[in-house]
Amino acid sequence: MKKGIIYIILSGICFIVVNLFVKLLGGGNSEVIISDLQKYPPHELVLARCVVSFIISLCIIKKKKIKIFGENKKWLIIRGFSGTIALTIFFYTIHYLPLAIASTIQYLAPIFTIIIAMLFFKERIKKIQWIFILISFLGIVFISLNKMNGINIINGQTSLTWITLGLISAVFSAIAYSAIVKLKDTDQPITIVIYFPMVAIPLMILLCLFDFTIPQGIEWFFLIIIGIFTQFAQILMTKALHIGNTSEIIPFQYLGAVYAFLVGYFIFNETLNMITNIGISLVIIGVIVNVIIRKN
Repeated sequence: MKKGIIYIILSGICFIVVNLFVKLLGGGNSEVIISDLQKYPPHELVLARCVVSFIISLCIIKKKKIKIFGENKKWLIIRGFSGTIALTIFFYTIHYLPLAIASTIQYLAPIFTIIIAMLFFKERIKKIQWIFILISFLGIVFISLNKMNGINIINGQTSLTWITLGLISAVFSAIAYSAIVKLKDTDQPITIVIYFPMVAIPLMILLCLFDFTIPQGIEWFFLIIIGIFTQFAQILMTKALHIGNTSEIIPFQYLGAVYAFLVGYFIFNETLNMITNIGISLVIIGVIVNVIIRKN
């Protein structure tokens, strides 16, 4: 197997480890594998993730003697704010939706990236791409019909709200991706990475003033794991995209949806019906085909 594919698969595994601990510490059924865990507000988990990421990134920047504030500050700040909003909302959706659904909605980010490129950067979209964009959003409609453990979770206002917020998170992820594209010729990758925690940490500290849980015992270890595995995931994904053919690598990135389904089912007892599984498949197929067409 090619190195690029191996890296992207390992990246997906690291990301699902992060999502596992976010759900465990946030609102998942932690009694299944470990008892007596405190529940943390999502913004505190974002803070923990960003503090670890900032420390690691700062060490790399100091070692390589790279300018921490970069060159293209406008797009660096846009990347920082959009990434912060996207991640914070995503962590909230992990708390309130089945893991497979929250992850799949986030995978719509490349679709929104294509739409942003068309609207703001005058990139042309082929007619066949629109077909698969519609297929992806049809998948969201199917997901909205989900029943978990026999209870229709979408008819309630709360669930509909979190699915909508999941879509908003995907939009801000797309903005962050677009900013990264604008920055690739002006700034080092590690500079782009560190702007995320530089923006997020002050905002999350502000939110923690109103809602904060003091970590106890093994929970410190779990919070550090979230930060470390996020950094590993980003490094592996960057390496994969640098050394591999994008059209070959991208399909393996969406194995993350399979990981999320398995973790949700076996660890958190999240049962999805056939219609929802079809919806998840439609989203992933629509996104993968669109990305491949765009890259070719």
